[in-house]
Amino acid sequence: MTGIEVGLLIGLIAVMAALYASVGHGGASGYLAVMAVLGISAAVMRPSALILNVFVATLATIAFVRAGHFRWTLLWPFLVTSIPCAYLAGSHAINEPTFKRLVAASLVIAALRMFAPVREVAIRPLSIPIAATSGAIIGLLSGLVGVGGGILLTPLIILCRWATPREAAAVSAPFILLNSLAGLAGLLSIGFTIEPWLWWAAISAIVGGTIGAHWSIKSASQLWLRRALGVVLVIAACKFVIT
Repeated sequence: MTGIEVGLLIGLIAVMAALYASVGHGGASGYLAVMAVLGISAAVMRPSALILNVFVATLATIAFVRAGHFRWTLLWPFLVTSIPCAYLAGSHAINEPTFKRLVAASLVIAALRMFAPVREVAIRPLSIPIAATSGAIIGLLSGLVGVGGGILLTPLIILCRWATPREAAAVSAPFILLNSLAGLAGLLSIGFTIEPWLWWAAISAIVGGTIGAHWSIKSASQLWLRRALGVVLVIAACKFVIT
């Protein structure tokens, strides 16, 4: 990569981190989108997205816990199955065409999440069997693609009315953090490549994630930014399908 491309990558990752942290996500699908547009290989994308996820999801977790939105009883039924599944999937080598298709599907899901309206609804009790089954499926996708699974967990919780949107975001942040760590542990067993630019990207993600997390806690309006991010994700998904 040229110096200009690295600078562009680092700047876009900061923007993605801020936007995703504002809704309780680590931002892996956004990082994958940026790396896809810049032509980075799948072997580099997968671990890089998970590492960046860890930094941003940690910041989002701290912010939501301090704000009092986190509910452990909502989180653990998903984690008991998602963590081992993320590890197993992370330890599985995946060919580039399959990886591209999975990432494209993940980006489309993430884009739909950005366009979906956020409403407050009456809360129902969590179904532990459904949560555990869902956690396993999300964990597998997390490890295979290099995402934390928040793009699936958050809309699921809201759709099933198990929590408010703010509580769903607060639960998604630690879910993403722990699944990203599990996926990375799995990847370690087969080895992965870390590019020198990743550590500069991590710093920019930390800065962007800090801004986004505090922005969310203060209930800033994010509507037009979410729509713009959704368009970017759709474009990146199309690039994966075409190339």
